[in-house]
Amino acid sequence: MTNIINMYFNYIKKCNIIQVDWRESMIIGICGKSGCGKSTLANQIIELTNNKAIHLDIDKVGHRVLLLPEVQEELVSSFGESVVKENNVDRKKLGEIVFDSRNEMNKLSNITWKYMQIEIDNFLNLRKGKIVILDWLLLSISKYFDMCDIKIFLDIPYEIRKQRAMKRDNISKEAFDLREKASIEFDESAFDYVIKANDKETVKRLVKSL
Repeated sequence: MTNIINMYFNYIKKCNIIQVDWRESMIIGICGKSGCGKSTLANQIIELTNNKAIHLDIDKVGHRVLLLPEVQEELVSSFGESVVKENNVDRKKLGEIVFDSRNEMNKLSNITWKYMQIEIDNFLNLRKGKIVILDWLLLSISKYFDMCDIKIFLDIPYEIRKQRAMKRDNISKEAFDLREKASIEFDESAFDYVIKANDKETVKRLVKSL
């Protein structure tokens, strides 16, 4: 694990935030609340395009930057020593803090975002001319939303999302409701496609448009 952390840290240190040239790429942005099926939809698109599309789950980028020693130091300074144990961030403990307060969530974003941008920018620059799928809860309020050629919102009912997230992340209903409380709201008019539960026809139309 130490070698992996060092490799990732060295990668981030070598990459400066650079000008993103996305114009030669087709970028698909997928938004929706926790448990709505963003990654599932991304995988469906990859399959239906015969693996021509490449997927970046920005949540996982956020998880990776938590490996960086500099980030962990800032987390301890902002949220206390309980959020880092043996050089690993206790994401459950951190979530209990940040999902219960918009101010605490903003603190976390201010710590991690500069590192996340480095990885996302370089991912896009290295994949010019490709079909790229970005999925993230907060995509619509980030700089990357305007780069998207196709914008998709997954509008899935609360109960379905709750059951999915509880099973996937092994969390309680209370923990899920904290996420829900911290989530942003979406303006459907900002999206090219709004997909409801089990709307397979819209997914097929979407893929045909690529």
